[in-house]
Amino acid sequence: MAKFSFLLGFGAGYVLGAKAGRERYEQILGLWSDAKDNPQLQGLAGIAQARADDVLDSVKSKMGRDTGSDLPAARSTGTTTLPPATITESPDLTALPADPPPVV
Repeated sequence: MAKFSFLLGFGAGYVLGAKAGRERYEQILGLWSDAKDNPQLQGLAGIAQARADDVLDSVKSKMGRDTGSDLPAARSTGTTTLPPATITESPDLTALPADPPPVV
């Protein structure tokens, strides 16, 4: 599913980029640069990532119980309530690429 989403996004970006031209590409690149350096946006991205991780963990645990796995932890009864996500520091975004590669 992730590959399909990536390919769909890549294809849409390619088609729209080809139609928009170089000037629009440079404008979008500038907007991207401004957005990635915005601390408020980085904080929101960190919160969204933490909540997505919580949902993913919840879904994984429910799938383990529903599939009839032979693991003892997967046979527990009842529901698990996850605490709300709290972010105490900004996420580390230094591993992200500085700029997307240029379109040739």
